[in-house]
Amino acid sequence: MSRDSIADVDLAPTIDHSLLNPQATDDYVRQWCAEADRFQFASVCVYPSQVRLATECLHGKRPAISTVIGFPTGATTASVKLYEALEAVDHGATELDMMINLAQLKQGQTDPVYRSIAEICEESNVPVKVILETNVLTPDELELAVKLSIDAGASYVMTGTGWNGGVTLETVRQLKTLTKGQIGIKAAAGIQDLEFAIDLLTAGATRIGTSYAMAMLRQYEEAKQPKEAKQAKEDGQDS
Repeated sequence: MSRDSIADVDLAPTIDHSLLNPQATDDYVRQWCAEADRFQFASVCVYPSQVRLATECLHGKRPAISTVIGFPTGATTASVKLYEALEAVDHGATELDMMINLAQLKQGQTDPVYRSIAEICEESNVPVKVILETNVLTPDELELAVKLSIDAGASYVMTGTGWNGGVTLETVRQLKTLTKGQIGIKAAAGIQDLEFAIDLLTAGATRIGTSYAMAMLRQYEEAKQPKEAKQAKEDGQDS
């Protein structure tokens, strides 16, 4: 990808500025929120226990407050996930990234998978991103998971937690085909550089979940400089 192409992409509004290191202290939450506000990221994503603090930091600000539900395994019961989701919303969360129950999906238990997603979508009344953990799914399981997510009212499907490998361009292309534009696609896990993030957006992603947003913005500014210099030179020649 050329520098000019990179500089043409408005990356910041697609980023979920993720802070999912369980050792991250309150000072890191404050830092992530300040960065999300300064650069107008789509959201800051923190653990449920840190939602209250993020809500205080971003009160009246544009970035959404996202948190994870049933993370990272999805193996908690549906009632526990629902409680966790509703408590997070009560604390100020405005988006939820929920992990599906992989065992139920793989056993063909579609009803409990569907109901768990639908209950959270209906009762939380905020956008829900369903984490599919695509790297451990067969093509048929992936297609089924996407269908259940759409039917249950999710706003996005999300590639994975990062605990089972990183996202690939091929996976995002598959999700674009399967979703048919009905819901968004959040690419997450292993996204550490600008070019890969932009390739994922080009492939069909509509959100990028990463903890490397600030490094990407530095790369973005470096890519913009030659283009801006070239434009200034052309403007000078035209005057």
